[in-house]
Amino acid sequence: MKIALFGSTNTSNFNKHTATLMEALFSKASVFVEENYLKSLRFPKKESIPTFSQQKGLDRSFDMLISLGGDGTILQAATNYVKALGIPILGINLGRLGFLATVQKEEITDSVGLLLNQNYTIEERSLLQIHASNKSLFGQFNFALNEITVSRKDTTAMITIETYLNNQYLTSYWADGLIIATPTGSTGYSLSCGGPVIIPKSKNLVITPIAPHNLSARPLVISDDTEIRLKVFSRERKHLVSLDSRIFTLDSPTELTLSKAPFSIKMVQLPNQNFLKTLRNKMLWAQDKRN
Repeated sequence: MKIALFGSTNTSNFNKHTATLMEALFSKASVFVEENYLKSLRFPKKESIPTFSQQKGLDRSFDMLISLGGDGTILQAATNYVKALGIPILGINLGRLGFLATVQKEEITDSVGLLLNQNYTIEERSLLQIHASNKSLFGQFNFALNEITVSRKDTTAMITIETYLNNQYLTSYWADGLIIATPTGSTGYSLSCGGPVIIPKSKNLVITPIAPHNLSARPLVISDDTEIRLKVFSRERKHLVSLDSRIFTLDSPTELTLSKAPFSIKMVQLPNQNFLKTLRNKMLWAQDKRN
């Protein structure tokens, strides 16, 4: 098995947990470590470990990418390395909440055993892509796994987001911003702004306004084959567009077109792991002592 390893140095004991993972994989798999991450590790003879980077990227010969960190680390791995290659991702949670990184650090050794025995399933996660009138603006990284957000910049004044679905006018949101989230992203920024939780396999997107002034504006669930067109107006000359954790500054007014991306991200699911169990545990459902 050929495995790529990517991690975050912003988590405590990342060196210890990476060593545990490498020891479990030793002599049983061919492991390539992301170049910058390897530099931060305190390993003996680490110069003998093969690496990959954005310049020397992955290819379809890799069987899996293992991410050590939180959900943000998985988003980085998906954006910068996996992209449309179809390499499955397994997330080991060294962070806090973690809806995508479902393997806990105490389960690393057991999880590797399951991987090597191919005792896992694959769950497909849809993405969003975006285009602007300036076609070169987002380049080849014009996609997001969680959400694409339009928001104000350098002002406390709200922005106006004229919204069309399949070229039919929906409404003009007068708000701090607007989130368009995938089912994966429904448990992120959208949820904190009052949006619904959407099961990952649902073929939907959710449009969630951020602090709307028109109080009747509520989150809207739509089919994921819908083309969304946004016209953004602001008192300032600029506004922001974020694709997961990547932020771009655009001129106002600007017209944006969003749609489902033509590829998906594959997430590894180990036995006894599923979205409902993760949701129940992370959201502390059924924890009320009166139940």
